[in-house]
Amino acid sequence: PEGSGREGARMKPPLPYPLLIAGLILLVCLLAFLSMIVGPATAGTFELFDMMAHGKADTAWMIMREVRLPRTALAMLVGMTLGMAGAALQGFLRNPLADPGVIGVSPAASLGAVLALYTGLSAQWPLALPLMGILGALLCALLLQGLARRGGVLTLVLAGVAVSSLCAALMSLALNLSPNPYAAAEIMFWLMGSVTDRSMDHLVLAGPLMALGWLLLAASARSLDALSLGEEAAAGLGVNLSRTRTLVITGTAISVGAGTAVTGGIGFIGLVVPHLLRPLVGHTPSRLLLASALGGGALLLAADILVRVVMLGPELKLGVLTALVGAPFFLWLIFRARTELES
Repeated sequence: PEGSGREGARMKPPLPYPLLIAGLILLVCLLAFLSMIVGPATAGTFELFDMMAHGKADTAWMIMREVRLPRTALAMLVGMTLGMAGAALQGFLRNPLADPGVIGVSPAASLGAVLALYTGLSAQWPLALPLMGILGALLCALLLQGLARRGGVLTLVLAGVAVSSLCAALMSLALNLSPNPYAAAEIMFWLMGSVTDRSMDHLVLAGPLMALGWLLLAASARSLDALSLGEEAAAGLGVNLSRTRTLVITGTAISVGAGTAVTGGIGFIGLVVPHLLRPLVGHTPSRLLLASALGGGALLLAADILVRVVMLGPELKLGVLTALVGAPFFLWLIFRARTELES
């Protein structure tokens, strides 16, 4: 009885769900506003207002419209995608350490983009890079669907590990065989992940695909709640496990693949954000989807603002910063899980 009481207290959210969502929306809006006006010294906040005060409003608005707007929008949308996909995968796999990279979608999208850089297609047609990345993610989704159809969750995870390892090996091969140092450097810079120098074309290309992925993930929300009781219990409640698997895998592949295709590798958002917000939603998978999407958008916006204002020579890549924060958090999660098992 005592354990049940603790579990019941743990499942009770500390604040009402609408209040949490409203707070996250306000946080995202505030960070998006800051992202539009904060920048390096060459075009920072005061410089923008100085331009407006001295009759250069057109230049200031052009900076915000052509440079800051696509950067801000992509950081927000990609963060929302990674957060939502991470929450959906953790609910579906019933594994708190799952994230979009665990099923190989992010590495597959990265491989497609690397091939566009390696072959020179991106130099001839800039949109070839994101299109190849999206194609890589979709091919990965088709492969996983075929492998997982005859197996369970374990088969899906093992297939994802195999796909991730193969993609990593092929990307290393492309770096090893790159025709010149400049091509290798371009591949390395892209793999670090960034929203710098992105245009409205990237936003128009990836935005609708990310939104489609969100819809598919949202359609699995009720099934994820039932799956938290176990596969047999969920099946007894009428949940179609095959349909849920299709929604989660396809939604993750389309949304994360589209985001990775235009920003490069940005990791750990899908792992960190659901963990931070899970206690605030009462450990309910369906409620965690929207909360994690907003939390992911806020976290990536904050990280992008930080890399702009912290000047350490060249601008710090966004994927490097998220890895510096996410890797210690991941180790802490493993240590805490081991401690709970020992106790």
